[in-house]
Amino acid sequence: MRNKLILCILKRISWLPLPVARVVGKALGALIVILNLQPFRTAKINLALCYPEMSKQDIKQLSAKRMSHLAQALFETPKVWRAGNAGVGDKILAIKGLELFETSLLEGLGTILVIPHQGNWEVIGLWASQQAAMTSLYDPPRMVELEMWIKTSREQAGATLVPTNLRGVAALIKALQRGEITGILPDQQPPPNSGDFAPFLGIQTQTMTLIHKLLQRTGSRALMCTALRVRGGWEIHFLPVARQIYSDDQQTSLAALNQGVESIIALAPEQYQWEYKRFRARPDGEPPVYP
Repeated sequence: MRNKLILCILKRISWLPLPVARVVGKALGALIVILNLQPFRTAKINLALCYPEMSKQDIKQLSAKRMSHLAQALFETPKVWRAGNAGVGDKILAIKGLELFETSLLEGLGTILVIPHQGNWEVIGLWASQQAAMTSLYDPPRMVELEMWIKTSREQAGATLVPTNLRGVAALIKALQRGEITGILPDQQPPPNSGDFAPFLGIQTQTMTLIHKLLQRTGSRALMCTALRVRGGWEIHFLPVARQIYSDDQQTSLAALNQGVESIIALAPEQYQWEYKRFRARPDGEPPVYP
């Protein structure tokens, strides 16, 4: 009953006009700050760790802006799931660096879109799956009812979803070898056997090795990508990766991957997922970051 109620609320939210959804999200973001809830507290910890030169006041202000964007994402994403390409396409107001994406497609070697948790990554998936055949890993949410809604939305947009296991990775490899595209979110903490420590904003951070392994196995190309929230919709940005990401040395490749994430963050730091406990895993001997 609880899950059905949550789904019902999300579907009602999905009918809000985008400007209204964002206004409501901003109000929720302000409340998160006023109540000093965990996302706000975690954002301040992460920002102080990553930008030690910033003053406490600047960190607080940036964290508050992030809470506004976090809450806006919560209210606009159900609309993205419901509307699909038909409702999102005309809200993509600009595509910057499109020539990088088009060149990669023409090469036919397969393209890995590296999409950090910034802006609204669901928009990227909808748009990209209309440009070329796309196969992506899919880790379903625990709510079965919500899973069906999200999965249907992504598949109707043209994406092929595969599970986050060895069978799914094998499907990704075949898709890339066919010259298709995939989208991977690179900045979640991976399981210990699927990651290694590499520098990220000056901090040794557990970083996924999947992208490195896919590049080595398939010879594909990689592009950094984000969909930033702007007035009236979103702007898609493509940025080149550092060439070292293609190195056969894993540490060199992982450092280049994190460098690419940093370049995306720099476009709009207030839209990045600072509330995520990215630094839970610590190198041996390092103290915990979070209380």
